Amino acid sequence: MVSYTSIQILPETREELSHLKSSPRETYDELIKKLIELIPEGDEEGTYKDEFKVGLLNAKLDAIKGRTYSLSDVKKSLGLNK
Repeated sequence: MVSYTSIQILPETREELSHLKSSPRETYDELIKKLIELIPEGDEEGTYKDEFKVGLLNAKLDAIKGRTYSLSDVKKSLGLNK
């Protein structure tokens, strides 16, 4: 028998997730599993640790939300503009 649990998310989060569904009949469990599959497991050097995976996801979110600096901005802030 399959056992389910519930999770608490904000209504806004549920709304965002609903827009990611590939069909109205897709369950949130199926959607979350697909999102988890997007996380890379590792590379030719080995498997990534969970902390590194979280860091990758946070970096992707930062890039998507524009919370990044260009190389020229970093050079300027470090006084390396030559």
